[in-house]
Amino acid sequence: MQNRSGAFVLNLSGEAQYRSFCPAPLPPSPPVMLDEETIALLIEANRKVALLDGLSSRIPNMDLFVAMYIRKEALVSSQIEGTQCTLDDVLDPNIERNVNGDVSDVIHYIKATEFAIERMNTLPLCNRLIKETHAVLLSGVRGGEKTPGEFRFSQNWIGGQGSTLKNARYIPPNPQDMIEAMTDLEKYMNTDDTLDPLIRAALIHYQFETIHPFLDGNGRIGRLLITLFLMQTHILSTPALYISCYLKSNRIEYYDRMSEVRKSGNYEQWIGFFLRAVAQTAQDAIETIDKLTVIHRRCLSALMEEAPRVRANLERFLAYIEKSPIIDIKKTSMALGFSYNTTAKYADILIGKGILSQTSKAGKAKIYSYTDYLAILRKDT
Repeated sequence: MQNRSGAFVLNLSGEAQYRSFCPAPLPPSPPVMLDEETIALLIEANRKVALLDGLSSRIPNMDLFVAMYIRKEALVSSQIEGTQCTLDDVLDPNIERNVNGDVSDVIHYIKATEFAIERMNTLPLCNRLIKETHAVLLSGVRGGEKTPGEFRFSQNWIGGQGSTLKNARYIPPNPQDMIEAMTDLEKYMNTDDTLDPLIRAALIHYQFETIHPFLDGNGRIGRLLITLFLMQTHILSTPALYISCYLKSNRIEYYDRMSEVRKSGNYEQWIGFFLRAVAQTAQDAIETIDKLTVIHRRCLSALMEEAPRVRANLERFLAYIEKSPIIDIKKTSMALGFSYNTTAKYADILIGKGILSQTSKAGKAKIYSYTDYLAILRKDT
């Protein structure tokens, strides 16, 4: 059975026989045809992304926003794969001591994202970069036995707990077809195409998920590819767009629409879904930046009544809690180079101004939170 997205091929024989999917290379043939509704979605998604990118080049604390957003994306993208932890777990100041498997998965995703963005200064978006990023994602965590940084040499499949090749929901390309498909995808990511970059990003994400080149971590790498491709094509100048929150909220439709491409060759319905995800995500990011900027300005103005030297130190403290919105005094005093008592005194001043609040204790140590900031970031997690 073949359509424009590829064909199912027979592998092995007799009792062991099974069918895997072999995807057709991108771009689709015949070419993608957009109806009026999808064209309108494309225009809207591009407008929102341009607005977000313009905003991200203007606000002074964009690095802080991106750093926090990467953590949130890491969390939600890992939650799609079944990881059970919260934003507070990831931001715990004692994370090195208390780290569990779920939190570790998220921490490694943050490291992988930061690694990939940095690596794109020296490498284009290619299979080598994808493998290196995968190695950072899976090294030393659960799935670490699943050949981090290497494409698979065996057949994998997708299905519920305990599923086999016989009853799998989807069987990706066999290892030989997979290598060929990844070589084709690498070429496609680095050649010019007349399609809009947002449509290309939709196609690249679909294709990568369909190929499923790793034994573990495909979903997280595939979602990261969207941001990396939009940065490579200069649609984004900072990694401020992550669509995992939308995909998590619409998880069944997300999987169904990719399955539909494989079943019928209908790329267009998947592209429409993807563009809605991008437009909604960009809008959410714009609103989040606006809210965080309002809080930042409000906090700065609350510090104005302090003496100049104290105010300067409190501004450093504020910058620190925007990066690490859950803190303890000991770690904060070491990071800022203040004495323990001075740090505790500054924390009390920020509590008095309604910026910090004491939220819990870890042993004898008090834990403080930058509550207004956290409330905004917790949305959809």
